[in-house]
Amino acid sequence: MKIINEFEVSRSVDTVWDFFEDITSVAQCLPGATITDDKGGGVYAGNVTVKLGPMSAKFDGEATIKSDAETKSAQISGKGIDRSGGSAGKVEVEYRLSATESGTMVTVDADVTLSGTAARFGRSSLINEMSTRLIAEFVECLEKKLGATTPEIAASVTAGEVKGVSLFFSSLWTSIVDFFKNLFRRG
Repeated sequence: MKIINEFEVSRSVDTVWDFFEDITSVAQCLPGATITDDKGGGVYAGNVTVKLGPMSAKFDGEATIKSDAETKSAQISGKGIDRSGGSAGKVEVEYRLSATESGTMVTVDADVTLSGTAARFGRSSLINEMSTRLIAEFVECLEKKLGATTPEIAASVTAGEVKGVSLFFSSLWTSIVDFFKNLFRRG
C-alpha cells in the first residue's frame, strides 16, 4: 500500500534535519515505536506496536536508514515480524525536507506491505486513517521537542498511543460520511 503525506514544521530546514538525524528522538515521537539497539552503519533494531481495529501486533525487526545531508532526504527500509500473531510487515520510506516561508515542508512517500493476520485487518482506509493520526501526533511531538527549553524537557516528550478501538470507530465513521458524500454528489 502506498502512503504519501506532507506536513509543515515551524522550524528551519537545518533544525528539522538535525532532529531527523537523531533516530532515538524520532522514535520517541512515533507512537508505538521503540529503538532497542543501534547496530551501527545506519541499522537499528527495534519494535513497533500497532492496533488495527480489534487486532494488536508487535513487530520486532530492523530498519536501515540512508540519509543525504546535501539533499536533506533519506531512505528507510524496514521489516518486522509479529511472532505471536503470525504477521509480517515491510516498509520502504523516502522523506525529503524543503524550506517554506514559515518553516520546513516534510514530504513522506511510503510503501507498506503487510502479510498474515495484519493484512486481513489492514484495509487501505484504516491504514490511511492510522497514518494520518500518527503523522499528526508525530508533528505535535516534534514541535514540542524542538520548542523545549532544556535537553531534559525535550527528552521527556514522547508521543501518545493511538487507540485501536477509537481508530476503528473513527475510520468507520469516516467511511460512512464518505459514502453519503458520494451518494449526494451523484444525485
